Amino acid sequence: MTRDERYCRLDGEGVCAVFACAARVPELVYLGTPLAADEDLAAIALASARGRHESQADDPPTPSLLPLDGRGFLGTPALELLADGAAMAIDPVLRDTRAEPDAITFALADERAGIAINLRWRAVSPGVLVIETSLRNMGDAPVTIARLASLALPLPDWATYITRYAGRWSAEMRSETGVIGRGAWLNESRGGRTGFGGGNWLLAHEAETGVTRGQIIGLHLGWSGDHYSIVEGDADAQRRIQMGCRLDIGEIVLEPGTRFDAPPVHLGVSGEGRNGLRNAMTDHVRRHVLPDRADWPARRVHLNSWEALSFDMDEAKLKRLADDAAAIGIERFVVDDGWFGGRRDDRTSLGDWTISPDLFPAGLDPLIAHVEALGMDFGLWVEPEMVSPDSDLYRVHPDWCIHAPGAERPTQRGQLVLDLTRSEVSDHIFAALDALLSNHRIAYLKWDHNRDLFPRAMKGHAQVLAVYALIDRLRAAHPAVEIESCASGGGRIDYAMLSGCHRVWASDNNDAIERLRINAGWGQFLPLEVIGNHVGPSPNPVTGRRLSMDFRAKVAMFGHMGVEADPAAMSADERETLAAHIALYKEWRDVLHSGSCHWFDLGGDSLFGQIAIAADGGRALAIAARTDFADDFNAPRIRLPGLDADARYAVRLIEPWPDKARRYLPNGTRWRNGIAFGGAYLANDGLALPLTHPETAWLIGIERL
Repeated sequence: MTRDERYCRLDGEGVCAVFACAARVPELVYLGTPLAADEDLAAIALASARGRHESQADDPPTPSLLPLDGRGFLGTPALELLADGAAMAIDPVLRDTRAEPDAITFALADERAGIAINLRWRAVSPGVLVIETSLRNMGDAPVTIARLASLALPLPDWATYITRYAGRWSAEMRSETGVIGRGAWLNESRGGRTGFGGGNWLLAHEAETGVTRGQIIGLHLGWSGDHYSIVEGDADAQRRIQMGCRLDIGEIVLEPGTRFDAPPVHLGVSGEGRNGLRNAMTDHVRRHVLPDRADWPARRVHLNSWEALSFDMDEAKLKRLADDAAAIGIERFVVDDGWFGGRRDDRTSLGDWTISPDLFPAGLDPLIAHVEALGMDFGLWVEPEMVSPDSDLYRVHPDWCIHAPGAERPTQRGQLVLDLTRSEVSDHIFAALDALLSNHRIAYLKWDHNRDLFPRAMKGHAQVLAVYALIDRLRAAHPAVEIESCASGGGRIDYAMLSGCHRVWASDNNDAIERLRINAGWGQFLPLEVIGNHVGPSPNPVTGRRLSMDFRAKVAMFGHMGVEADPAAMSADERETLAAHIALYKEWRDVLHSGSCHWFDLGGDSLFGQIAIAADGGRALAIAARTDFADDFNAPRIRLPGLDADARYAVRLIEPWPDKARRYLPNGTRWRNGIAFGGAYLANDGLALPLTHPETAWLIGIERL
């Protein structure tokens, strides 16, 4: 980091930001890939400066990190405060710029209003910055925060396009790309959780940005509750993005001397398109988000009981399912919803975290011992944040749910939300989970969250912090237990939740075609090893589609593989095919979960391809998949990015091969044994493989010679 009298710069590996730090408020002069160490920062600022024109304030608005009303800025203010119910006029000034080896903190203050604001930018990982914002009430009266942006980012001129991710239950993370025009696009979450709207995952990029080329910025708000994102373009085509947690008026009131910390924004930068950004963000998650990632064992293959048994479970049926799971190579057996209290459907017993004596007369230990004797460990589903009105807990403590006093208590999925901000409620839930984990050999918890927060009753922000505290408390007491975050599938996936968990459930939809689309969205920001990716039944219970086991299993390998189906309901050929792919996953998971991962562009919305390359570059595994029937028999060649252009590789097509496509593969023996190619050839020309028929996928194994 260097600075002169008027400017300062923050340099991280692969990223650089330059600020005007002698202005009234800090301004962003440059954000992108690294600059020369001796770059003239004043010249950079001069090159990007715009002169005043007609219909502007005499002191025109600048690319401020804290745009506010009152000085000619006509967009959305980054900070809005109330005092005695009325809007406060605030006009903070930069008082100090504190430079550290890998961070810059801008300290602003408005002495008249009694407000101090810190904006802290940190270079954390290669290509990734983390931005943190805090506000302190230095006055002598309470102040209400109506809005405080975690980040207000003036976009570089090249960032003319925005890609956002939005969806619904079982169709999460669909990407939508458009021009950032005049006016504002607003996305808000109001359900008390991240939600399916996806507004806290954004890309800002050049028009021509592709998977391997173009400048791109990735943005994510590390927060698990209500949030907002605003993308604005003003009349002069100056573009901005804001992100922050959404607050109900009156929810956050700062007493004199107290401080509010906004959730952080994780900002990635790449000049190498979506693949460059993808690997910067996923490397950042591995280094600084996931708990103790370097110490994780291999990601075990799951079988989850839900699609096999649903609520129709008992000890005998689960033992039979465990036998069938072990026979195909499963390593972790997870009992889903229905094991506790009087839970026989989804309308009852949440909150009663005691083992059902009707289903397990001798408790869980005989089942756990049976599972372990088969070589698997044991996992259990819980939904600790919720309570059923038809439950022992609710009958004793009806006031423990979040509710509006004296009003009706509307349910969703027959449940209410427990008020974890109350210590007695959080203590009770911790004690119940602690007893389960202390008294039984449980290696894994699937932590679900199936209800939006309504009414919020001014509890949204505090409830999120209480959930974090409960998870942290449980992890401290049981550090060896892995936790998966699920919320009706992908309804609450974010870096803050991942900081206490080991896996996310990307969607309740296990249809392999849908999972290719859904996982492409999550894979822009998450490493493969945290994306739960299961082989579902056929026909699929969500889409009704029938897909071959070969296709389902190959798709499931690219993530944290599991099975969400009953092996007994499969044909012998299907079980054999699934077992073969589970064995392949075990052979290749160190590659899938350790190094870089790149998409390759096959053209069209029905073709998917990605390659995972081991951290040492010695091995790689690629998948090329098609979901529709091709217009042309000759499918696009498969060009494999990310390999060493100067190296030579043995390339083989990994069996089992897709039945339809294998008929059109010439020289099958050579592809089975391996063919040598140069890295440059594989990247620039690639492989002509049969990829014409719908629901076809090839696995390509690559080893450096």
